[in-house]
Amino acid sequence: MQSTSIVSHLVYARASAGNSVQLGARLSTLIAQTSRTAGCLHFALQRSMTEQDLWVISGLWADKSAMNDWFASPELNVFAELMSERVVSSLDFQTFANVTALQVRAAYALPDARMAG
Repeated sequence: MQSTSIVSHLVYARASAGNSVQLGARLSTLIAQTSRTAGCLHFALQRSMTEQDLWVISGLWADKSAMNDWFASPELNVFAELMSERVVSSLDFQTFANVTALQVRAAYALPDARMAG
């Protein structure tokens, strides 16, 4: 299935007990640096409104190459540090590619169907 060039990622970071504020502070250092990275279209850090120890970093990238360059950057050593210092209890990285309804139907041989809206 082909996708458009824009890709995104989500990083879910759950703080270990008593470390949520420290985790947020450490993750916030990525925001300004990454926002200026070539190919970065949007970058944000959010804290869950219902689970105070859960943080999400979302990034929107011009293409897969730009996102992969960020994944390989030295700034991402912060995740290894957070794990080794036991500031986080879990990390989950997910990457996504934008697809159109037409691409999904073609990839999965779905019949034309009435779309929402």
